[in-house]
Formats: sequence, C-alpha cells, structure tokens
Amino acid sequence: MNYSDEEKMELVAQWIRDKRRIVVFTGAGVSTESGIPDFRSPGGIWERFDPNEFLFDNFLASEKIRVKYWKFHTEIYYTIIKAEPNPAHEACVKLDRMGKLDCVITQNIDNLHQKAGLSKEKVIELHGNALRVTCLSCGKEYDRAAIQARVESGDEAPVCDDCQGLLKPATIAFGQQMPFRETREAEKRSENAEVFLTVGSSLLVYPAASMPVFAKQGGARLAIVNLTATPYDHEADICIREKAGSVMNKIVSLLSDQKG
Repeated sequence: MNYSDEEKMELVAQWIRDKRRIVVFTGAGVSTESGIPDFRSPGGIWERFDPNEFLFDNFLASEKIRVKYWKFHTEIYYTIIKAEPNPAHEACVKLDRMGKLDCVITQNIDNLHQKAGLSKEKVIELHGNALRVTCLSCGKEYDRAAIQARVESGDEAPVCDDCQGLLKPATIAFGQQMPFRETREAEKRSENAEVFLTVGSSLLVYPAASMPVFAKQGGARLAIVNLTATPYDHEADICIREKAGSVMNKIVSLLSDQKG
C-alpha cells in the first residue's frame, strides 16, 4: 500500500507513542538545515582542500600538514559556532522530555544537539566534536576556543601543555580509527531500539551507516527520513523524502496531539 507522507508521519508517531526506546540517528542533512554546508557537496570545502592530504597518518608525520589542517579546521569551526539548532534538533529534545528518547547517535561534529538542550549523555558522537581538542598522546581534552585562540596568535600547530603531544580537533580524520567506546555503545543502543529514526543521512559512511541494520536485526521499526535515496531504503518500514526539520517537527506535533 502506498502511503502519503502525511500518513507515514502519522504512522511513525503511532510507533513512538506505543514504545519507549526511540533512537534517532542524524547525519549531514540535519546540519545543513542549520546552515552548515555538506563538505562533499558542490562548492563544499573539499573543492578547496584535498581530503587525501589530511589523512591521519599525514597529520602525525608532517608539521606542514598539521598547520594546514588547523587552517582548514578553523574555517569549519567558525561556521559551526555561528550555527543554531533547527526544528530537527528541537524535536529530539521534545522526544527526550516526553520520556521517549533513548539517545541520539550522530555523524555530525557540530555540537548542535547539545546546544538545543540534550545532555551530553544522550548524544553519541561517532565522528567526534569540533568544539573540543584532544592530545593524541596523553588524551587530555581542551576547550576548542582556548586552543583556537592559540592558533590565531601564531601557534599554528599547537601541542599539549602537559606532555607536548600533538593537539588535534576531537573529530575523526580520514584514516583515523573510529572511537571504540562510542561505536560499541551506538551498536548496543541500535540493537536495543524499539523505533529507529534515521534522519538526514545518506547512509554511505561506515561503520556509522550500519546502525540501521543493527536496529532492524534487533526488531526495531525503521524509518528513514532523507531527501535522496539511501542504500538501506529496502530495509526500512517507511521512507520519507522530505527535509529533516519539517518531518521531525510534524511527528512530534502529532505525538502531542495524540497525547491530548
């Protein structure tokens, strides 16, 4: 049976109303609605920087690459700190306040879920967070603003105050190992989800893109909300080809209506 988008959203709202462990998986399509461009899209940052140059091994091996990496990441940083949460982020917060949200698993590095009001314990960041900096030797964490100030004062490839190890934005570079704890936690939460909403992700980047599969294998209802087709549409119970913010806002509104 072919459902209209409105009927699909009503059905998703019904699933959520009847369940408690809702997992929302968010990708770049959620960030773009806050004005953060998709780096891979035409006119994106990868048209001006060569991603192969920024392989993690190159960052470790070359101070010249580290200087260039910090310049590249400075552009990302200022784009992110100017961005504000959109209705998709706000809908996740509302789900949490309803007692429905188990967690958000995100591929995004922009901290907007937390800025919208989710606690850091509710957000699993598979690709890291651009507002933090980590020492690659001792693991010490720094606030990004403090290190950014050092970079702009001429410390173009900063090192750790404690151990002199290399500092790097706490995001996953090409060729860098995925964070073990976050990846395992995301897999576990996906497997245990009752409803799994994939929102704004093309589901092309692994291992993050495997999370909907874990959810389906665990028995979850799967809805995919994305403007374009994904490789896992055939696995989904429902696919909605609309913008993330409008769909999530509508689903939460329907939940509120149903509650009343």
